[in-house]
Amino acid sequence: MNKVYACIDGLANSASVIDWAAWSALRLEAPLELLHVLERADRPLVTDYSGAIGLGAQEALLDELSALDAQRGKLAQEAGRQLMADARLRAAAAGVQQLDARLRHGELLDTVLEMEPDARLFVLGEHYHASGASKIHLDHHVERVIRAVKRPVLVSPGSTTFEAPQRFVIAYDGSPTARKTVETVARSPMLKGLPAVVAMAGDDTAEARLQLEDARHALAAAGFEVAVELLPGEPEDVLPAFVKAQGASLLVMGAYGHSRIRQLIVGSTTTTLLRLSEVPVLVLR
Repeated sequence: MNKVYACIDGLANSASVIDWAAWSALRLEAPLELLHVLERADRPLVTDYSGAIGLGAQEALLDELSALDAQRGKLAQEAGRQLMADARLRAAAAGVQQLDARLRHGELLDTVLEMEPDARLFVLGEHYHASGASKIHLDHHVERVIRAVKRPVLVSPGSTTFEAPQRFVIAYDGSPTARKTVETVARSPMLKGLPAVVAMAGDDTAEARLQLEDARHALAAAGFEVAVELLPGEPEDVLPAFVKAQGASLLVMGAYGHSRIRQLIVGSTTTTLLRLSEVPVLVLR
């Protein structure tokens, strides 16, 4: 369990994924492996046209479609190789020395699960097909990976440009998942030296203040400079704006702390915050 894996696909935010993965690998003093998966096309060119056209014409057409499929596969593989070569150059320029690249065929989730035993962190890019209020669904690749793996996942949103974080915000609710998140941050070198803000959304009660103080104490004991914030309102309503207002920051949270029934019916707070956040999100297990 050592490598940082950067899952890149050549789309708009691949550069940001590489930069965040390089930053993470350097902070963790871990090797970086660039991973590009050539997934099966949703609509293959070769299709069964039996009975639709004459036999001779059908055979000729299928031969041509097969040739196009093969050509498309070759082009995708060549594009993948070029993508990985450019990614290696970018990661090396960021200072990464322990660097490798892997081009695979298959499905991203299957590949990630295969790499999981050797992974310390996965870095993925989020892709929205709409903007503003229309951002209804979380990218299915991102959500499937986060739900399936037992390793931390760092998600870079949209096509954002990398900017090294000056602080980080922990989304905290006093739950066992949130307490485990604080413990993980306190042990890890990834965020050492960065100021921390522990932010809780909800009513200002004595219990909430005590929970925040417990989190502050745990991080301070590990050497962090810590502030706490109690924000009135629901997490999905107040936390994204609060994190954005912190400037160059990173949102840290636990993965899917709500019950399975709530996840299936209305989705978890984790999913909602990932969807709404305009800064990178580090999801911890």
